[in-house]
Amino acid sequence: MQSEKDRIAKMTCRNGQCHYNSNLNAKQRTDSIPMKTKDFYYDLPPELIAQTPLEKRDGSRLLTLDKTTGAIGHHHFYDLPQFLRPGDCLVLNNSRVLPARLIGHRDTGGAAEILLLTDKGDNVWECLVRPGKKLRAGARVHFGDRQLEAEIQEVLPDGNRLVKFFYEGIFLEVLEQLGRMPLPPYIKEELQDGERYQTVYSKVVGSAAAPTAGLHFTPELLEQVQSMGVKLAYVTLHVGLGTFRPVKVDDVEAHDMHSEFCAIPQETADMVNQTKANGGRIICVGTTSCRTIESFANEDGTLPVKSGWTNIFIYPGYRFKCLDALITNFHLPESTLIMLVSALAGREHVLAAYEEAVRERYRFFSFGDAMFIS
Repeated sequence: MQSEKDRIAKMTCRNGQCHYNSNLNAKQRTDSIPMKTKDFYYDLPPELIAQTPLEKRDGSRLLTLDKTTGAIGHHHFYDLPQFLRPGDCLVLNNSRVLPARLIGHRDTGGAAEILLLTDKGDNVWECLVRPGKKLRAGARVHFGDRQLEAEIQEVLPDGNRLVKFFYEGIFLEVLEQLGRMPLPPYIKEELQDGERYQTVYSKVVGSAAAPTAGLHFTPELLEQVQSMGVKLAYVTLHVGLGTFRPVKVDDVEAHDMHSEFCAIPQETADMVNQTKANGGRIICVGTTSCRTIESFANEDGTLPVKSGWTNIFIYPGYRFKCLDALITNFHLPESTLIMLVSALAGREHVLAAYEEAVRERYRFFSFGDAMFIS
């Protein structure tokens, strides 16, 4: 077992924050201290899980956390500009949620539900289905007045299905008509306005869940931020339902991270690199933006133009290459997302901030309040 002296010798410090040396993925390290999933647990009263969005997007509360000292402040999201500086760059995920939840009927009778996960091409999607026992290969389901029909083609080893869809016209338009928003499992209320589960800058359709840190922004707030000299750079990461999958292993490093598709365009790479060169901060809006740029960033912090799949798993010990600060919501106990936040600000600081948020009755999760970690 390595001594405390050896462990400290393998650390690097940057901007006052110490990290273990690592490459793309914290899983690739060989010098990490074993961490347990239970180390990221906190008590959350169920009534603090936000079931509906606030009337005003930027009216949510904003807890500020100093990643070096652990100092906490209480504000509102419309106060965000006072924490930004001219020359900073916000990185936002412009993915748009697909109305991917389809409720229909089996041709043999009885209700059926299909949730779209991944487009496999040729009108075939990987999907979750209910009831699983009734939807075997060859089973057919229809939706609406048969504007959309589906046939189960294959049952995959993990229980998901490959489903082929039949329709006339444009698939996304059919989905907009027949599909529902795939809200997270902890939200029990019906969403009255589907646009409230989309960011105001959403553009590229493909997510199964919203990049929720961005839900707090209004067009006016974005305009205010830009007018003070803060750049807005957009990436795309299509959020998968794996983001809600619990960590089921005791040892953090044994967790099998899900994969998601992401892309960095030329304009964004140029903007981020220029910001870095000029000494500005890269502030990611949400863990999805963070995972996108950290997946593809070079070791010197520069960002290339790139797209592809990522299963990057960030937890304490990871050395951030590009990100300097993070805007994020409050995440589930023992989730990969609270581990990511802990990698940036330290587990003790994060758990103390979460305990403070519980005491102050903050609203948690997708429709909840936000944090700014800098």
